[in-house]
Amino acid sequence: MPHFSTHDGTRLAYEDYGTGEPIVFVASWVLDADMWEYQIPFFAERGHRCVALDRRGHGRSDRPSTGYDIDTTADDLAALLEHLNLTGVTLVGHSFGGAEVARYLARHGEDRVARVAFVSAVLPFLEQTEDNPGGLPEAVLDATIAQFRTDRPQWFARQAQVWYATHLGNHVSEALIDWTLRKCLSASPWATTQLMRSMFHADHRAGLSRITVPTLVVHGAADTSAPVEITGRRTAQLVPGSRYVEYPTAGHGLFVTHAEQLNAELLELLKS
Repeated sequence: MPHFSTHDGTRLAYEDYGTGEPIVFVASWVLDADMWEYQIPFFAERGHRCVALDRRGHGRSDRPSTGYDIDTTADDLAALLEHLNLTGVTLVGHSFGGAEVARYLARHGEDRVARVAFVSAVLPFLEQTEDNPGGLPEAVLDATIAQFRTDRPQWFARQAQVWYATHLGNHVSEALIDWTLRKCLSASPWATTQLMRSMFHADHRAGLSRITVPTLVVHGAADTSAPVEITGRRTAQLVPGSRYVEYPTAGHGLFVTHAEQLNAELLELLKS
């Protein structure tokens, strides 16, 4: 698996398949490039170059003690695009990966980017403030981090069960749920906590309003990790001319349960 070094010397792993117009997949918080196994073969076999990054503290990348703020991880994404000299890129970000894509655009512009897809993204701003009354109170963040420090495996075991909204008829095997749990726990505990803080406090509203490239926003109405009323719907309203798709029965793990529909939406985006 190839690696490259970021500006602070951290070695990050990435995967690179196929040839043609590039798609860069940016994984969720605590997941790595392997989460895209229902997307990468599909698009590589249809004439696209598919690149996927293991962010710092995740997968096969280094696990440094620093660099877990949203600006640094967005700069790590920029370093990947520069390392591979990618242009005309379609950026696809899931959950925290969507936030990284948004911050990349705000910090580095759109010169290398042709299109963007925000999938179950934790955008535009999670924290409850005076000018964001619909957000979540700080106590929610504090309680979650307290649970990490008490029994992190138990917290993720509960999350893995609800990620796929199986109670709405989405069929997911126990083996896949177990795989999800193991992947979540493979991320550095330090990275897990620090990225959660960054994710909660990051305000992307101004940057989203300046996006000019074609943008797809996809979200599940049954997403308990990123509730659609404070994330997907608001994101679509902020990005000028964005296309919004909401799946009534999808949870946070729609890249698995609704892979066929998601891939079709991404193919449509690639035509724009």
